This record gives sequence, C-alpha cells and structure tokens, in this order.
Amino acid sequence: MTQHQHHDEPWRVRIDDVNGQWHGAGVLLDDRYVLTCAHVVKYAGGTSGTSEAPRPAARVRVRSVACVPGWTLDARVVDGTWVYKGTQRGDVALLELAEEPGCGQRTTLWRAPISGGRVRAYGFPANVPNGLSADAELAGSGGAEGEWGQLKKLDPDGPWIVPGYSGAGVMALDGDFEDKVIGIVVAEYRDENARAAWILPTETILYYVDRIREFCDGEPGIALLGAPDNGNGTGDALLEDPLQRALTKELAGMLSGGSWSGAVVLVTGRATGPGSSWLVRLARTSDAAAPPADDRSVRSRTTGDTSLGFGAVDAAYDARGRSTDEVIKYLVRRFGIAHHTDSAPELVHVLTHRRPPACVIVDGVDQATDPQRLISDVLAPLARRARARGMRLVLGFEEPPPRDLPYDTSLDPTPLSGDGSEEKVTPEEALEAVNRLARVEERAVRAKQTPANRFLEPPRLPVAQAPRLAVRLAVAGTADPGGELAAVARHARAAQEALAHYTDELRTMQSERTELGVTLDLYRGRAARLIGEEHREEGDLELVELYAAAARALHGVPVDLAAARRRVPRYVAAIDRRIEGDAAQ
Repeated sequence: MTQHQHHDEPWRVRIDDVNGQWHGAGVLLDDRYVLTCAHVVKYAGGTSGTSEAPRPAARVRVRSVACVPGWTLDARVVDGTWVYKGTQRGDVALLELAEEPGCGQRTTLWRAPISGGRVRAYGFPANVPNGLSADAELAGSGGAEGEWGQLKKLDPDGPWIVPGYSGAGVMALDGDFEDKVIGIVVAEYRDENARAAWILPTETILYYVDRIREFCDGEPGIALLGAPDNGNGTGDALLEDPLQRALTKELAGMLSGGSWSGAVVLVTGRATGPGSSWLVRLARTSDAAAPPADDRSVRSRTTGDTSLGFGAVDAAYDARGRSTDEVIKYLVRRFGIAHHTDSAPELVHVLTHRRPPACVIVDGVDQATDPQRLISDVLAPLARRARARGMRLVLGFEEPPPRDLPYDTSLDPTPLSGDGSEEKVTPEEALEAVNRLARVEERAVRAKQTPANRFLEPPRLPVAQAPRLAVRLAVAGTADPGGELAAVARHARAAQEALAHYTDELRTMQSERTELGVTLDLYRGRAARLIGEEHREEGDLELVELYAAAARALHGVPVDLAAARRRVPRYVAAIDRRIEGDAAQ
C-alpha cells in the first residue's frame, strides 16, 4: 500500500466483522499488529470459547479512521494472545494484519499511574461509523475482580462510553503523560444510565500479552521484587504471622483511600525483624502488572483489610544497593515527568504538586548506596510536605531512621518495654486507650490543617503513635501480654499528653497573632485620627514603612510571628512618640 497521511491519532482503528458491522475499537501498534479487547474479537466472529479452550479462529476486519486514504484489512488473532475468561479479568487480544497498510507509524503504550487524571477514548457507537470521542477521569480501582481501573464521566451532557468503545485506546489529556496512550477501554457496557466504565492499563495488558513488550515504555508501578523475605515466606502465608498481619492491616488502612496523608516510616528489621516481605505482598495487591492468579488471591474480596485497591500505589521502589540518581530516574520515568529531569528539587516539586496526590513507597532506604544524600535531597523534602499536599509516602528502613527525618507516623514493630510497675491493664482498656489517642490525633491534624494555622506555620505535630500502638496491641497476646498491654496504655497516655501540649502551644500562637493584629489596627486608627494625612508626608515615611513591615509579618504567607513580635511594638512606639511630640508643640 502507499504511504498514508494522518490528520488525527493514527492508531485509531475500528474492528468489524466480515459483513462490515463494527463491534469495537482497537489500537494500531505498527503496520503489522492491532491491540483490542478479546470480547470485541469474539463478537466480530474472530474466535470463540475461552482463552483456556479457544475454538478455531476466523478473520475479522480492521478499518482505519485516521488515515488518508482510508483502508480496511483482514486480520487474525496471534496465537496465544487471545485472553478471554468471560469475567472482569483480562479481556485482551492481539491481531495481525493480513498485509501492511503503509501507515509507517508506531504507537507506544505507556505504563502510567491510574489513580487520577483526565483521559479520552475514541469509540464507535451505533450509527457513528467514523467514531466519537468521550472524555473521562481516572478513578483508581474499578473492576469487581480487582483488575480494571475505573473511568468516571466528566461532562454530564457529553458523549459517554457505550457499546463500540471496547478496545479503544485511552489517551491522557493532562499531566506529564498528556497525549500518550496508557491503556484500552475494556468494559462491556451494560447500563445506559451508568456513569462509569473501565480501563485495562498497559501494565496489565503486558502481563497477559508479552508480545506487546516492544511497544511499551515507562517504569513499572511496583519495583519491590528485590526485597528479601527474611525466610518468612511469601503471599497470603505471611498473614499467618500475627505481627506481619498487624503491620499489613495498619498500612493498608492508611493507603486505602481514606483521609490519611503524610509520611509513614516502617522499621522492617534485619535478622530478627519482620522483614519487607509483608510490604512487598501488600504493594503487589495494587499492582497492575501482577493480576491475581485465581479468586483466592491477595486481591480478592476475601482479604479485605489486608489488601489495596487496584492502582492504589502509584510507585514503589526498592532502594537497596541503588544510588540516589537511580531512585530519581525511576520516579521521573514512572510519573512521566517532562524533559526527564535529574534535578531532585524539580522532582520534589512535581510530586508534591501532583493532582491527584501521589502514593509512593521507597523501601530499603538505609541500604541505598548513599542513604544520607537520598534522604536529604529527595525523601526528607517529600516527607516534610507530604501531609500538607495530600501525598502518601511510605519509607522502609531496616534500622531506626535518622532523628532529623521529618515524618508523621511510624510502624516500628519493636516490642514496647515495661517501666517496672505492676500496673494491670486489660485488653479492652488498652484498646480504648489506643482508640482515644487515634481520635485525638485526628483532631490535632484537622486543627493544624485549617487555613489560619497553615499560614501560621505552627510547630510540627508530634509523630502519631496510634498506628504503632495498634500493631503492638494486635500481637500483645503472643508474649508477656500483661506487660505489653500496660506499656501500650502508658504510651498512649504519654502521646495524648504531648498532643495536649501541642494544642496549647497552637492556641497561644493564635491568640498572640490576634492580639498583635488588634494592636496594629488600633494604632493605625489612632494615627489616622491624631496625625491625619501628615502620616503620608515625606517626613512620616518612617511610619508608613514601620506599618508595612508589621503588616507583612502578620498577614503574609507564611505568618512570621517572631518578626511581628518585634515590628508591631516598634510601630506602636513610633506612633506614641509622634503623638507626644505633637502634643508638646
């Protein structure tokens, strides 16, 4: 065929049966292969049965809608690439064209986070042979089998995904993956009143059809496979260990779409600790590149509070033996950051301003080749901003982290030591103490995040202790239950007292700012009444400058309370001197 011209995305094609009736869409990868959904091929008569027991394949027709001149070619399923289970799993097929169309184009499929962002799909509804675009928003976990990402409707009055869209390429509309294909529409449309559809991400497609690997780019979402298991096993067997189950449950609760944000430090230990296997297992429950092997898998509905939603973790990396530059490179490529910067400050800026906020795991931090630089250049700046920016950052250490690392909570599995007292605490009393502390910690976070307090830059919140205490409470019955229960209750009370001190300090700062503001406004009024417009004459520029400096300290972002304590009294003293001088004349 002759070389074609393309006015739109050249990868947009339609899948027809031999009679010319269309059944869905596809992505033209190059002049030989087309990616689509298995059920589209099935309805077009290209094959039948299931991927475990396929029946002899027939041909389908592939029609381009983005080429001039247009073309229509026969195609057949490539052996071993038709994945159809008849459930919300897989549903992908690779077609080989009978001859090359001469487009001369090559499409890249990008591995990308699916937690959020605007996307567009171009499908072929009934009576629209040339296709129609529909815009949507990525919404993370979707399919009932935990393998499809959800798409939500953006415009109530705009076109939406209906029969004929399955197999369509999903193209990002914003962010650093803008104009890139990140998956295909997979859902069979069932409810005309629905406002949701589904995407099969590139990583999941690649899991089922390795033949497309040459067309894929970007970093995998979960790169933790190098983490050691400390001999504790893998998969759901890890949950038989009370400590690893408790750690898994607490971290899953933080990362499972609730209101929590911030930086959490995990101390995984070495020979005597729980290791990182539980963390690897938990991260993989959200991995688009590791679909569940069967209905009893870690992503099935039976594991509930010990698994994550599909795509919940945007990036997870094992830093053991890696340099800071390697960690930066992974994160830059995983999030598709434009220009592939190697600048740590730019990476931190992008991740802390991403919408939706990112969820990132970095394990083995202290086993990196230069952990001090990794922390100071990348992880500490991220941790410092994580809570305010809505980011979820998980940092794994084999040993306790540096004292100067800012973080919001920790999951240190080390047993709590007793204080030698003979205090008796029941499990119910210890649980109530931990729950009470958790409520107080939540209120303190909300208080700090009010606009007035964010501008005030209050002192950093004490590290939240309730998650760690909940872990120790869950395993307290395995050794010295009496001593551990008492220690849990005692630590909960101490943490609550620290929060009370923090809250008092916050109230004091608020009151002081209010009083300084009232004083500044009062004396400005006095100046206007008693000095009048002389205030603005060249001889009174001192007053103008003193007032401006005090107002900047009180009303700027952030509020500089220390400077306001100095500047407001200076302005007051200057006004008093001027008034006294005028009276003496």
